[in-house]
Amino acid sequence: MKRNTLMLFCFLVVSFVAIAQKDYRVVFDFTSKDTTDQRAVIRWLNEISKGDPDAKLEVVMYGQGLDLVTQGKSYVPADVVRLAANKNISFRVCEVAMKNHNIDRSQLLEGVGTVPDGIYEVISKQREGWGYIKVKN
Repeated sequence: MKRNTLMLFCFLVVSFVAIAQKDYRVVFDFTSKDTTDQRAVIRWLNEISKGDPDAKLEVVMYGQGLDLVTQGKSYVPADVVRLAANKNISFRVCEVAMKNHNIDRSQLLEGVGTVPDGIYEVISKQREGWGYIKVKN
C-alpha cells in the first residue's frame, strides 16, 4: 500500500511538472538572404502559432538575414506584417547589422523591432530557457 501511494505521489509530481513546463518559447536565428529560408520561417511560425496560440516566438535577424523584414527586399512582406501583429510573435533586427548594411528603421516592415545586438539577443533568450532554431534549408 505504501509503495502504491508513493508511486501515485511521484506520478502526480511528474505530471504537475510536465504541465507547468508546457511553456512553448522559441527563438529563431535568421541570417540568410535565401528566399527558401524566408518561406520556411514563415511556415514554421504559422504552424506553431496555430498548434499553440500561446507559444512565444521570436525571429532574430542579423548578418544577411535583414532582407526578410526590409521593404522592397522581403519575399514575404505581407506575412511578416501579419505575423508581427500577433502579440506572441516578434521580429527583431540587429542594429549592428542594420548599420553594416546601411538600413535604417524606416526601411523595416511594419511591426518589426530592433535589438542592439542580434547574437546577444539569441543567447539571452537561450539563457532564459527558450528553445533555439537556426533557420537554414
